[in-house]
Amino acid sequence: MKALPILSIAGLYKKFGEFTALNSIDLDVKEGEFLAIVGPSGSGKTTLIRLLVGMDEANEGTIWLRNKRIDTVPANKRPTCMVFQSLALFPHMTVGQNIEFPLKIKGVNAAERKQRALELLDLLRLPQDYYDKGVNQCSGGEKQRVALARALAFDPEILFFDEPLSALDYRLRKTLEKELKDLHARTGKTFIYITHSLEEAMGMSDRIAIMRKGEFEQIAPADEIYTQPVSRFVAEFMGDVNLFDIGHSAADELQISKAAASSLSLQDEVGALMVRPENVKFISADGDADLKIQGTITADFNLGSRIQYEVHTPHGKRLIVEALRDDMYQGALNDEVTLGWSANHSHLIRERV
Repeated sequence: MKALPILSIAGLYKKFGEFTALNSIDLDVKEGEFLAIVGPSGSGKTTLIRLLVGMDEANEGTIWLRNKRIDTVPANKRPTCMVFQSLALFPHMTVGQNIEFPLKIKGVNAAERKQRALELLDLLRLPQDYYDKGVNQCSGGEKQRVALARALAFDPEILFFDEPLSALDYRLRKTLEKELKDLHARTGKTFIYITHSLEEAMGMSDRIAIMRKGEFEQIAPADEIYTQPVSRFVAEFMGDVNLFDIGHSAADELQISKAAASSLSLQDEVGALMVRPENVKFISADGDADLKIQGTITADFNLGSRIQYEVHTPHGKRLIVEALRDDMYQGALNDEVTLGWSANHSHLIRERV
């Protein structure tokens, strides 16, 4: 028997004046899942999370938590909690008082509140003597942990995160990404995480939901979205990509073997053939590859462990190739080169009608 989702959204629609922020979207979230919601500015991410936590009301649609409809329940009565980018900690309180605040609102006695706060400090890997420390004496990373501890003190069914790491420097952000993923595993809570960072989404989540113009463009595990995007938008949004029009004259310069064309089912198809830069290789002019194209190297970029190359074809198409340092191209800029890759690394994006 299939388990019911912990959260279910049906036909959620939200309009601000003439602008449609959410266009009748549906979503099921599994219990214990880490779901990341990503998309460009204006795609509807923030509107969605504000509806989910009760900060705004939808024009149409329903939100269900287990078997209970919650879109009609006030925000302070919902068994959910939000961790904001701004953290919203109380600056005049100690760490312990911040963590205990939701328990105090619930009427939990002082001794139990302190015990729970100390347990949460342990869970978030903060020293117990931070209990009496002023929250403004904490570093940025420590404040993030305090905010998480306070959210967990609510004992929510679902934790919502609204870009909580975006204001932090890169190294601290990477550290906290790992800690969040570890915390999710240790608590078993359901996390719904809004971010503009694909790197965060791919590194932490079980599934990614990509939003565009108030709708979900694709919802799937990170690897599936990266290798099998359903649209050009998703393909380009998920990182550097090479796209070749199929069924149009722009595909003339791409040499496709008969076997590859058959395995990719390209006959009578209209759309785009996709290959990621790391799967494209430099080969000899008469080298063997399922798909081949010629061009000229016009630029290279040092990315640390990788080198990225720009190759322009005679038809004016710009391609991107990435290689590990040990496999870097041994020639020079302005060299004429042949690129090749396997049909297994290609993905056909059919045009929607």
